[in-house]
Amino acid sequence: MSETSERYRALATEFTRRVEAVPAGGWSAQSPCEGWTALDVLRHVVDVHRDIPGWAGEAITLAKVVDDDPLGAWLEARYAAQALLDDPQRAGREYEGMFGRTTVEATIDRFLCFDLLVHGWDIARATGQDEALPANEVTRVFADARALGDNIRHKSVCGPEVPIAENASEQDRMLAFLGRNP
Repeated sequence: MSETSERYRALATEFTRRVEAVPAGGWSAQSPCEGWTALDVLRHVVDVHRDIPGWAGEAITLAKVVDDDPLGAWLEARYAAQALLDDPQRAGREYEGMFGRTTVEATIDRFLCFDLLVHGWDIARATGQDEALPANEVTRVFADARALGDNIRHKSVCGPEVPIAENASEQDRMLAFLGRNP
C-alpha cells in the first residue's frame, strides 16, 4: 500500500469516529462553515469523494443518500475511495489537473485528505466533540494550504484568514488561515 493509501485510511478512520459520534439531532447544528450545518459538511465530503476521481475518468457511483443515512453514505464513499487507492493501476491514472499533470492518488492526497482533516474538525466543532487533530497531518495540511495561497480564498472553499495570536497552536493557526475561528 502507498503512503497516500495509509494516510487516507488513518484520516478516514478518524473522520468516521467523528461521524459516528454525532449525537441525535446533531446533524442540524451550525458548522463553522457559514451557512452550512454539520450535515451539509458531510454532504460536501461525500460529494467530493464521488466527484474528484471522475476528473481522471475514475467514476465512483454511490447509492446511499447523506440526508437519509449520514453514516451509511459516508462509509460507502470512504470504502470506494479506499478501494481506488488500494488499486495501483487506478490510483496511478494520470490526467491534466488544475495544477498540471497529476494522478488520481495525488489528487486524493491533496484534496480528499485535506477535507477529511479540516471538515472532521468542522463536524467536531458543530457537534460538541473533541476537536484535536493529528499533529503530523496539521503540519502537512497547513503547508499545503499556505502553498495554495489565495487560490484557496474562493466562495465555498475558504474565507479570509482570521486573525490569531502568534503563539497559538499550529492547529489553531491552520484553522484561522482557513477562515475558521478556532
